[in-house]
This record gives sequence, C-alpha cells and structure tokens, in this order.
Amino acid sequence: MTPEDVETYLQSRSSISKRSQARLLSSIRSFFSWLVIEGTISDNPCDLVDFPKLGRYLPEVLSVEEVDAIISGVDTSGWQGLRNRAMLEVLYGCGLRVTEAVELRISCLYFDEGFVRVIGKGNKERLVPVGEMASDAVNAYLEQRPMPYDSSADDLVFLNRFGKSLSRQSVFKMIKLQALAAGVRKEISPHTFRHSFATHLVENGADLRVVQEMLGHESITTTEIYTHIDTRKWHSTVLDHHPRR
Repeated sequence: MTPEDVETYLQSRSSISKRSQARLLSSIRSFFSWLVIEGTISDNPCDLVDFPKLGRYLPEVLSVEEVDAIISGVDTSGWQGLRNRAMLEVLYGCGLRVTEAVELRISCLYFDEGFVRVIGKGNKERLVPVGEMASDAVNAYLEQRPMPYDSSADDLVFLNRFGKSLSRQSVFKMIKLQALAAGVRKEISPHTFRHSFATHLVENGADLRVVQEMLGHESITTTEIYTHIDTRKWHSTVLDHHPRR
C-alpha cells in the first residue's frame, strides 16, 4: 500500500463530505499505525497523505423568538414538564453542555448569589451567572421533584421518572419533540441552545473573553466561532461608527 493508493481511494469517495473523508482517513491511518506497531509493515502510507481542508463549521443557531417559542411551549402541568422547562432554561440561560446539565447538583446552585457551579470537561470547575427565569424554573421544578431512587441521586437536580439520573438521550429526544411542537424545523440538539446562548451574547456586545469563561473553553479560538454575527448587524455597526459615515 502506497500514499498514492490511499489518495486514489479517498478520491473514489468524493461523494461524501470533506469532514467524512477526514474521519475516514483518520481511521485508515490508525489501522496502519497498528500494523506498524505489530511489525507487519515498516511505514504508515497515510503519513504522507494530507487531510482534506475543512471549511469552518458554523453551528445551527436559534433566534430569540424560536428559543422563547420552544421554552414557552412546554406543558408544565406536571413535574416532568416543569423539569423539561427547567432543563431548557438552564441550557439556554447558562450555556451548559448537555452532560454538565444532566450532572448538575443541587449543592452547586447558588441562586441567592446568582451563580451555578459547573463541573466541566477535565473535571474543571467554573462559576456561571444564572438569571431569574432559569432559577425560577429550576425552583418550581425542585418543589415537585420526585424522590431519588437512592443516595447516589440525592444531590442531582434532574431526575427521570424512576428517580435516577436523567440521560443525555432523554434530553435530546425532549428537545426535538418540543421544537416540533413549537413549529421549529431546524435540526437542533441540546448543544444548539449552548450555541444560541453564546451567539446572542456576542451579538449583544458581550466581551469574547467573558463568553469564553462562561462556556469553559480552553482556547479563545474555540469561542471565536460565535463571531459569525448576522451580516446586517455588522453592516449597521460599521456604518454607524465609521468616521466617514
């Protein structure tokens, strides 16, 4: 197997996206790395094959009106509806990852001070401001929260109907159903609320470093994706502030 053989194979898969081609090459490279370790071959033919250039990924973002329609459309007549609304308010109000939200603990809620303590990637902690709408929704749910299944779930905010930890899959399913009920046809997930949270902050003038801290990003370059503000906003901002407007 030569680098040319690998390139020819990737060209034969030109119908798939560049991102899928990159994943494919990564898999092939890992396989040949294993063969090198096993002593079956001496060199990895993929080492000389360049990954396809990927365009910058822009996540799906909800408008403020779409977020409001999804959240306000939740039926809160029962405890599960109260839980779902609280989950959506936390995802959008604090910009949490879905894992951070489902693992959120009651002992990490500091609503009187206006913060929640989040355990993020790499077990790193951060404090995230929380607004009244999110804190009120969580408090309303906690008043009706079911009994935990055992002591391991005592401190968890979000529980399923068995009193155990709510799964990420359940949150995905709930969000898709609520989006459909609200007439939102975009392909969304829990992460869409995080993207929307960050985008709306940047659009309204929030400092990018502050947004980085709130999202728990290691690098500012990760946060810079949220500068894809609506062209009309950039246009009006530039013209309004240019000295020769």
